[in-house]
Amino acid sequence: MPQVSSNKTASSRDIGIDLGTANTLVYARGHGIVLNEPSVVAVRAGTSTALAVGTEAKETIGRTPGSITAIRPLKDGVICDYEAAEEMIRHFVRKAVPGRRSRTRMVVCVPSGVTPVERRAIVHASTRAGARAVHLIEEPMAAAIGAGLPVSEARGSMVVDIGGGTTEVAVISLGGIVTSQSLRVGGDRLDAAISAYVRQEHGLLIGERTAEDVKVAIGSAWPVPDRPELETRTFTVRGRERVGGMPRTLELSAAAVRSALDEPVEAVIAAVRSTLEECPPELSGDVMEHGIVLTGGGALLPGLDLRMASATGIPVFVADDPLDCVALGSGRCVEDLDALGGLLAPARA
Repeated sequence: MPQVSSNKTASSRDIGIDLGTANTLVYARGHGIVLNEPSVVAVRAGTSTALAVGTEAKETIGRTPGSITAIRPLKDGVICDYEAAEEMIRHFVRKAVPGRRSRTRMVVCVPSGVTPVERRAIVHASTRAGARAVHLIEEPMAAAIGAGLPVSEARGSMVVDIGGGTTEVAVISLGGIVTSQSLRVGGDRLDAAISAYVRQEHGLLIGERTAEDVKVAIGSAWPVPDRPELETRTFTVRGRERVGGMPRTLELSAAAVRSALDEPVEAVIAAVRSTLEECPPELSGDVMEHGIVLTGGGALLPGLDLRMASATGIPVFVADDPLDCVALGSGRCVEDLDALGGLLAPARA
């Protein structure tokens, strides 16, 4: 696999795109990951004019005047604002592949549970952004390829990809998804759970960026024996009182945040159990032997692997570079479209 880089330009016309709810990554053939930026667009209110995209736009969240709105064009892994999504894809493609893009071929990752209408929206937006040809690959397949699982072998491999908007659970064998679930629970739902807890238990309103900071700093799904310091950490949040509207600070404990995250974490584990129940017995034996692999940003939540292993009785491992697995999987397809073409489907808008 080519060396991974970040926010560099490339001359290749074949690219893979991990079009995520929270972040978009672009893989250019022969160059690796050349762009990794937030999936955010800042537009002037009442228009579709993009004033900023990506990292620059994310800095405006919660800080914009009334005339400017910072929006996320994707929700739960699919396009919810078509015009903003098209502008965002065009901006990222221009940034990653400067010069002529009329012959660009794209491999775009999509959740396994998307509808035909949602697929067409992604293809249409990618085509309008300059793609000559668009191929779609389901995110769990891309994640498994990026994690180095033997997806083409007659052996069951289980991957759980926890992204910003969705969690993809799949058992893969012989280059195909045998059974899967797409759950609209991800990093954004974890942030929302923290915000709801602070509002309900302490009467304090906090923004989504603050909730994300709390999750990263002291969030966990299960006590981690190798990291006892996590249990004593606290985090000070600043927000606005629900009643009265005055600013106030609050100190949160790691135990309180773990309790706040319990519901969405349990929903992910329930999806894993359900997928295992639908898995053929032979492949279940493979999963028991080789374990479950976690990918995506949610895989970095401390203790999630331990909690899932306890709930299922199956070993659980966090992939190397879990944040990049989907993009790397799409990149593997880009590097050898002919050899891996069976995993893709040419798509039309």
